[in-house]
Amino acid sequence: MQGTVEDVDVPSASDVLRRCRELVRPALVDAVGRLHPWTGEMAAYALGWSDTAGTPEPGGSEGKGVRQALALLGAEAVGADAACAVPGAVAVELVHTFSLLHDDVMDADALRRRRPAVWKAYGTGPAVLAGDALLARAVTGLAGTPGDHAAAAVRRLCDALNDLVAGQAEDLRFEHRPWDGPGAVGPEEYRSMAEGKTGALLGCALALGAVLGGAPEPTVAALDRAGRHLGLAFQAVDDILGIWGDPATTGKPVHADLHRGKKTHSVLAALAGGSRAARELGTLLASARPTDAAAERVASLVEEAGGRAATRGEARRHLDAARDALRAAPLTRTAARELDVLFAGLADRVM
Repeated sequence: MQGTVEDVDVPSASDVLRRCRELVRPALVDAVGRLHPWTGEMAAYALGWSDTAGTPEPGGSEGKGVRQALALLGAEAVGADAACAVPGAVAVELVHTFSLLHDDVMDADALRRRRPAVWKAYGTGPAVLAGDALLARAVTGLAGTPGDHAAAAVRRLCDALNDLVAGQAEDLRFEHRPWDGPGAVGPEEYRSMAEGKTGALLGCALALGAVLGGAPEPTVAALDRAGRHLGLAFQAVDDILGIWGDPATTGKPVHADLHRGKKTHSVLAALAGGSRAARELGTLLASARPTDAAAERVASLVEEAGGRAATRGEARRHLDAARDALRAAPLTRTAARELDVLFAGLADRVM
């Protein structure tokens, strides 16, 4: 990073996210408006813009817009105008929404942002179709970006999509693997899965901004690396929230990951401790998918065995690695500081 930041008036993480959402929103509305009316209606519902009747919901939850913000900040960080990265911001937001629609189907999650998931509101087939439409629109829109960087941007998005699919595939496969013994999921396997499932698109978002801003490849690579580490921190925090989060905040039922047998960092770290609580936890998990009552006991044992604390440490380590990657790149001072504030705000939800 260039220079010092003490004399720079830096907004809060929420202010950064709000500014970026406002810049991207017109183009995002236009992209959704180009979909078939039915898939567009489902997309608008998924984005929190309307209800199932298509009636606008000004107070609907449309999410934080993290990925679109990263794309804009990636461009600003390499000295470009944020406007050049708007097509990338739209693309990653559409891909993120596509992934949520399909994830909810695969995980049978009935709630998303405190209301019925798209598949519960419209049906499984329509939800899958809406996700497909969003993915197609994301790639098509990015391919039509003016200038000389469209091809490189599309290649980077497609690479991230391949990583995302691979990570999601491993996440689903992990559910059917044992908690201990030769077939158990190891820590490096878990990190590889989380980097693909969550980190790839965050890294892509930052890198897309830099690509569209005309940055050299080493700078693009550094931003991609920072985003991937941010994704690992983000996933660690999500693992904590999946067990101990408040449904009023997360918008999803508590203990959903435990009921599905998800191999999360918190549970894997707890089992690795070898304590009495870890042994009891292993016995409980090996017997059957936990009922509601058993899930409470599992959550208690995970915490007692150190799983929650270990996952906080994992989030901090990857947040530090993300910041190190930013510091290693020649970024503009203000945007670099905003990225640092945003990174901390995203990882600090349970710290």
